[in-house]
Amino acid sequence: MIESQLLQSGIKNIAGVDEAGRGPCAGPLIIAAVILNDPLAKSLGGVKDSKQLSADQRDDLFELIKANSLAYSIIEISVEEIDSLGLHKCNIEGMRRAVQALDVKADYVLTDGYSIPGLSTPNLAVWKGDQVAITISAASILAKVHRDRIMIELDKKYPMYGLANHKGYITASHTAAIKEFGVLPIHRKSFANIAAITG
Repeated sequence: MIESQLLQSGIKNIAGVDEAGRGPCAGPLIIAAVILNDPLAKSLGGVKDSKQLSADQRDDLFELIKANSLAYSIIEISVEEIDSLGLHKCNIEGMRRAVQALDVKADYVLTDGYSIPGLSTPNLAVWKGDQVAITISAASILAKVHRDRIMIELDKKYPMYGLANHKGYITASHTAAIKEFGVLPIHRKSFANIAAITG
């Protein structure tokens, strides 16, 4: 585990950062950062990449991670910002904001796949980080649960689109709903499938 190596070298407050919502054509991009009290704690043994967990497991771990964190932050990037600045730029900026929003200063930052240019804190981009670093896995769960809850609420506002099921991803049913009922304010106009419909 990367965290154990960092702890052995005297680095204490290790922040993991990950996102949820890069792929969907609707809804916000969510980035979470978390510093765990003890990344090696046995109570966190069930923490893994959010994509490998059921919704119920993620919900339970969401509360466990918060209870066992020294600090955490969850940042929302709006559809308007994604359309204006582009997805990748928003992802990097969101990671920076998430780290800066932590109540406790991180000594080291681990990110999933992308480094954070210009961050004063030492940071390392980890390939498939949400599968190999528990702090990144924990951040992925915080981001995923937070985003799913937003999409479930949006489903109540826009019930014809099936948002609670597909969470804004491009599916056949989602595409059919857009064609029938139109593009919503929560749709990312810069995404090719939305642009094709609106264009």
